[in-house]
Amino acid sequence: MSATRLNVTWPLPGDILNRHDGTVTPQGLLVPVRGTAPRDATVSVACESGPEKSGPVQAIRAGDCFEAYVPLLGRRNDILVTTEQERISLPVLWDRDSQPRYRFSIDDNILFLKDLAFSEYRSLFDHWYLAFWRQMSRRYGTKVHFNIYYQADESVSPGGQFRLPQLPDRFKGEWRDNADWLRLTFHARQNKPDRPYKDAGYEEMARDFEAVTGEIARFAGEEVLSPFTTVHWAEATREGVRALRDRGIRGLIGLFAQRQSVPHTRYYLDEATADHIASRDYWWDPEMDMLFVGCDAVVNSLALGEVSPRLDEIGESAHTAELIELLIHEQYFRRELSIYQPDVQKKVVRSLEWASARGYKPVFWGQGFIGA
Repeated sequence: MSATRLNVTWPLPGDILNRHDGTVTPQGLLVPVRGTAPRDATVSVACESGPEKSGPVQAIRAGDCFEAYVPLLGRRNDILVTTEQERISLPVLWDRDSQPRYRFSIDDNILFLKDLAFSEYRSLFDHWYLAFWRQMSRRYGTKVHFNIYYQADESVSPGGQFRLPQLPDRFKGEWRDNADWLRLTFHARQNKPDRPYKDAGYEEMARDFEAVTGEIARFAGEEVLSPFTTVHWAEATREGVRALRDRGIRGLIGLFAQRQSVPHTRYYLDEATADHIASRDYWWDPEMDMLFVGCDAVVNSLALGEVSPRLDEIGESAHTAELIELLIHEQYFRRELSIYQPDVQKKVVRSLEWASARGYKPVFWGQGFIGA
């Protein structure tokens, strides 16, 4: 008997499959299942989604390799691959309503909230920063997601400290009225140190998340909260992410394709998993029941002339072009900081023009199934 053991090479556990991964049929999404098995073994493949079942289908063999096609039947599916001696169960998700869509998120926000706290503004949109983002929403339909700190430290607010409890709730109604295009969620306690949750346990993450989220609910209302967020530096331990999952977070943004210039921005996931996510739009950890979406462009890290070519590169593959996550950071908008970029607003516009010209739908990832 061959020494080859049963192994499935496609799909992988946790894959999120959509119209680009198979053929939509009346029964479901018909997808290939491929792998290797002992040459004298009969390989059968079936799919289960709750009470619904398909198959089994006997795989076609070519030496050690096999291939079979089975339909995904519902949102969550278990693909069952069996021989006379072995059995593998692969949990995968079906993104049934998938379509080209995008979201814009802004990390490291605290300074515009500090401005609001000590202003005499009558409206949120008397502040130039929020006025700009509202203009982007009105022009392009963009959904804008602000990930915020609990407090400003010396690295972003030299000589002037600020904490979210200092922000009054007098704009609460206006925050709520704009919840159709605007979201606020936890990012971190503060800007420094870098990678603050690299070794953080459950309690530390829970403490910081609850501090920020409680303040958002107080001054802006629960309507602007989201089950998706980005942890500062996109790095956290498994227990830290579990604390977020237990508090309603269902999805996280990571920079899985940019680790050469920005290492370790993959939360608790290993390099092989991060590489796999980088070749696709998204992935699901079945054990944690957590979704991960890859960031496609850190817009402030690109020169203005590089924005469209970067997105064109992402758009070359159907497996990375279905979901577009655009990311930028508040500090690059701030004239008083040394990292201010005079053309930062033009970069935002350039990226939104790219998405709009190609028919991408603006969404929040937390609505529907990952925005679809």
